[in-house]
Amino acid sequence: MNIYFSGLGGVGIGPLVEIARDAGHMIMGSDLEESPLTQQLREQYVLVTIGQDGSFLRECHQITPIDWFVYTSALPDDHAELLLAGELGIRTSKRDEFLAYILQEKDLKLIAVAGTHGKTTTTGMLVWLMKHIGIPVSYSVGSTLAFGPSGKFDPESEYFIYECDEYDRNFLNFKPHLSLITSIDYDHPDTYPTEAEYTQAFRQFIDQSAHTILWRIDADYIKTNADHAWVIDETISLPLAGEHNRRNATLVTKVVDYLDIAKTEDVVISLGEFPGTGRRFEKIGDNLYSDYGHHPKEIAATLQLAREVSDHVVLVYQPHQNRRQARIKDMYYNQFELADETYWLPTYLTREDPDEPILSPEALITHLTNKETVHVAEMDNDLWQAIQQARSEGKLVLCMGAGTIDNWVREKMMTSGS
Repeated sequence: MNIYFSGLGGVGIGPLVEIARDAGHMIMGSDLEESPLTQQLREQYVLVTIGQDGSFLRECHQITPIDWFVYTSALPDDHAELLLAGELGIRTSKRDEFLAYILQEKDLKLIAVAGTHGKTTTTGMLVWLMKHIGIPVSYSVGSTLAFGPSGKFDPESEYFIYECDEYDRNFLNFKPHLSLITSIDYDHPDTYPTEAEYTQAFRQFIDQSAHTILWRIDADYIKTNADHAWVIDETISLPLAGEHNRRNATLVTKVVDYLDIAKTEDVVISLGEFPGTGRRFEKIGDNLYSDYGHHPKEIAATLQLAREVSDHVVLVYQPHQNRRQARIKDMYYNQFELADETYWLPTYLTREDPDEPILSPEALITHLTNKETVHVAEMDNDLWQAIQQARSEGKLVLCMGAGTIDNWVREKMMTSGS
C-alpha cells in the first residue's frame, strides 16, 4: 500500500512509519517542523515534507494514488491535509486503526504497556530484554532508543510490544494478549473530564486484555475486578538506579515469567545493562540530563534517581499544559526537596481551554515546602549561565518537561560547544 503519515515526526506516528516501511509499504508524509526523525527518514529515502497545507499530499496522490492517510491525534478536524484526504476519497484513520491492521495482517500477539507514568521506559526495557535474550520482536516506543529505531517490524516475531497511550482513549482500541500497567494517576483532563472516567477507562482496558500484570496499589485505586490479572506487591532487587526504574523492571521480569521465555539470572543481567530511552533521564552532556516528566510524582521519582547519581542536583522545570496545572497545582508540595535549587519556567501551552486563566509560576509554587530554593525563570541566557555554573561546580542539572525545554537545552549545547 501507499501510506501517507501526517505528523510523521512525532513520537506517536514516527514509530509507525518505520513499522510500515519494514512491513513493505510505500511511505510518505509531512510534519510542521523538522525533527531528528524527519531528518532520519529523509536520509532513508522516505518522501518527507515540512508544511501541511495539503499541496504535498495532492502531489503525491496525483503521482501514485494514496491508499491510506494516517494522522496524529493532534490534528484538528479542520486540518488542511485531513480535509483534502476526505475530498480525494482516501481512507483516513488515527494510529490505532493502522496498528490494529498491522497486528492482524502479520498475526502478532500484542503486549501492551499502559499507565500514567513509566510507559516509555518500561516498553524500552522490554524491547531491550527481548533483543538481549534473542527473541525476535516487533515494537513501537514513543521515544528514541540508543539500541534501535523507535518502531520496528520483524517478520520472525510472534509478539508486538506497544507503548499503549491512554490519551484520546487510544488504548481502548486494542484487545491485548498481555497488558502491563505501570502506574495510574488521574491525567489528561481534556480526554477524561473526571477522575471516575479515567479509572473506568483503565478498568475497561484490563477487561479487554486476556491477561494483565499490575501493582496492588493501582488495582485497589481503580477498584478493578482482577480475576484475570497478576497483582504484584514487591519490587525485586535489580542493579538499576532509581526506585521507579526498579519497579518498571520488576514488571518486565513478570512478563518474562508469564511467557516463560528466559532464565531469571539472564533477565537480571540484561536489565542491569539497559541503556535507557530518549528523554528519560537521558544524559546529554557532562552533568546535564533531560527528562520528559511533567507530573509531581514523575518529578519526585526522577529527583530520587538523580540523587542516587549525585549528591547535588539542580532542577530546571517547565510545566506542561495550563489545564493540567489547574488540576494538579495543589499537588505541588514536597516533590522538589531533593533539588538544591529549582528554576521554574512558565507553563508550556498546548490544547488549552481559551476561557481558563493562565496560571503563573508564582501561583504554582505557593504550597512548596522548599519555596525558598525556587527561582522563577525564563529560557534565556541568564538561565543558561546558571546551568553552566552549576555544571562547572560538579552539580547534576536535570531539565524536565514535555514542552520546549529539551530542544532549547540541546540547541544551547550545540551553540556553546559544551
